[in-house]
Amino acid sequence: MRHIFVLFLTSSAFAADLPPDHAQRMERGLKSFQQEVAGLLKENCLRCHGGEKVKSDFDMATREDLLRGGSHGSVVIPFDAKNSRLVEQINHTKEPHMPDDKPKLSAEVIAKISAWIDDGAPYSEPLVAGKKPKRDASVVTAEDRQWWSFQPLKKVQAKSIDELLLKNAKGMSFNPPAQKNVLVRRLYLYLTGLPPSEASDKAALPDLIDKLLDSPRFGERWARHWLDVARYAESTGFEQDYDRPYAFHYRDFVIKALNSDMPYDQFVKWQLAGDEYEPHNPLALAATGFLGAGVFPSQITANEVERTRYDAMDDMLSTTGSAMLGLTVGCARCHDHKYDPLPTHDYYAMLATFTTTTRMNVDVHTDGQVTSAVTTMKKDKNTPEIPSATRMMICGEGYDPIVMHTQGGPFFDKTYFLKRGNSDMKDGEATQGFMQVLSRPGDAKRWQWQPPKDAKYSGRRRTFSNWITDVDHGAGALLARVIVNRLWQHHFGTGLVPTTNDFGKTGAPCTQPELLDWLAGQLVANGWKLKPIHRLILNSRAWQQSSARDAKKEAADPANGLFMRFVPQRLEAEAIRDSMLAVSGLLDDTMFGPGTRDENSHRRSIYFSIKRSQLIGSMVAFDLPEPLVSQGTRPTTTVAPQALILMNSPQARTWAEGLAKRIQSAGDAPKQVTMAYRLCFNRDPTPDEVTAANSFLKPGATLADYCQVVLSLNEFIYVN
Repeated sequence: MRHIFVLFLTSSAFAADLPPDHAQRMERGLKSFQQEVAGLLKENCLRCHGGEKVKSDFDMATREDLLRGGSHGSVVIPFDAKNSRLVEQINHTKEPHMPDDKPKLSAEVIAKISAWIDDGAPYSEPLVAGKKPKRDASVVTAEDRQWWSFQPLKKVQAKSIDELLLKNAKGMSFNPPAQKNVLVRRLYLYLTGLPPSEASDKAALPDLIDKLLDSPRFGERWARHWLDVARYAESTGFEQDYDRPYAFHYRDFVIKALNSDMPYDQFVKWQLAGDEYEPHNPLALAATGFLGAGVFPSQITANEVERTRYDAMDDMLSTTGSAMLGLTVGCARCHDHKYDPLPTHDYYAMLATFTTTTRMNVDVHTDGQVTSAVTTMKKDKNTPEIPSATRMMICGEGYDPIVMHTQGGPFFDKTYFLKRGNSDMKDGEATQGFMQVLSRPGDAKRWQWQPPKDAKYSGRRRTFSNWITDVDHGAGALLARVIVNRLWQHHFGTGLVPTTNDFGKTGAPCTQPELLDWLAGQLVANGWKLKPIHRLILNSRAWQQSSARDAKKEAADPANGLFMRFVPQRLEAEAIRDSMLAVSGLLDDTMFGPGTRDENSHRRSIYFSIKRSQLIGSMVAFDLPEPLVSQGTRPTTTVAPQALILMNSPQARTWAEGLAKRIQSAGDAPKQVTMAYRLCFNRDPTPDEVTAANSFLKPGATLADYCQVVLSLNEFIYVN
């Protein structure tokens, strides 16, 4: 009896308190089970629910599984037959009627099963001999914690990147260093997204690296990488796709943060809870645009409000998981993750972080202050606490649709565990918690932050940010691994973990585990500053080696996972366009502020407004991803529209004419060709290239025609 009683207490699938006479009733129910009920269940229920098959994910072979329920939620509530779904179904008062392949059970049989449930629904043994209950997937085991990305950072003894790469090089060595002019162009394009000027920098490479890292163009270049990860856009998506007119403040925050080398842990904390850290700092408030940047429907019916609310919270949590932890957390919304130790329980515990958080449009007040992109809903009214000056109910402005459509409706001050992710199948209230595999029992208090009594926020997001940045006890080790891997990816074309958004079991394995942990350790040791990691990478022999091909290396390491060669990379859409603007002399280097969708704009491409239903065509042709979910990597395609844009678009012609105007002053044709090559490729043309240029120009082609050809060459859009 004691064994059965303990099982009952540890089950999460009952809703009633224990009755005073529960011990006596359990004893009576046990006799009933042994004498009659077990046989009735085997005869009428077991074949479809634990015997030959398991329909609707409901297995009654063991008591634990009976109480766990199925895809429609709890089935049996011990001591409460009247409210047990099983009794309603066998009584045919709730569909689907059971059994579904036999006539309705007799009143006598239903009465016996009901009485047994009223007596606690005890089992003396499984209905299937030897059957064990399903492992409680909500419990993460020591074995689950052994996956490499969940481990603490290893203390790797090494002095450099090169030392660790050569350690695993299988007898191979690096390529010779690339020529100075190649490295200068590589540095400019990778750090600023712009080619070097005609007078290539003569400084030593370490000094040039420092100069470019300090350039304001650095933040504009690297912010675009993060905006992909953050699924940044300036409209709501879906059919109406209303504009978010002040969303650009988040883009500007990212640029400013990267230029100032804001510690990455602070960068993360502000994006999750800037309003809870520094509620009067406009930059911290703008940072919360990370949570509010996702898609959201602008027209929903009354019965869709709660489901849409869960979708909004899921967008916040799933993007945080992918962008910051490299984990597909969203997979656990409807079921325990099929591969990683991410139970549905942990998903909803983390989702509760955002229970009262809602997105709203960032705004600028008359005093220059910026409104946070997220805020906390209040129980007395389902709207954000924001100044009246920002209350604009015009379509697409002011409140986002979630606020517009829940005014006067139910206030969702609780988050529930949901069966199959369905808001109509609640299975108990979820309170804030964290991923078990990245924390330990009893640790939650160390991250807890209690806001002041008069605060207009819950403190949950700040609590969550404390956990995600805690290297020793929380998710901080994984957070550090993921971001240094992203830096490596953008410098080498592929990450040490190629699947940059998936460090779980379905992702690609890490090719250099020691190096990844060493870099992550360096990041933490340097106060989470990213620029020192850039310096380590850029000053390495691995990054500075040439791209010359070697048949033996390619045979031994086809994917270049050992990094014994620098693989040429095509520039992204933004860097291609920005480079053309730069060499044409037309680039407008104005920073920050509202963007535009005018493709004739001369500002950098990061200042294009990203409207989800009207993406910039030339950017899409060169593989700009759709900003619907976090994008860890971009594809690199070769398609006809790319060539057609360079040959036929009015913008490409304008850039070619600008370049032609610049090189006209150089003198005769050979000197003009030389200047064009220096501007575009940071090198002098070969004699054959000069001859080809002269041959092209003699029949009457204009200098602009020639410049357009130069801008269309592969060498211009590739980095060697």
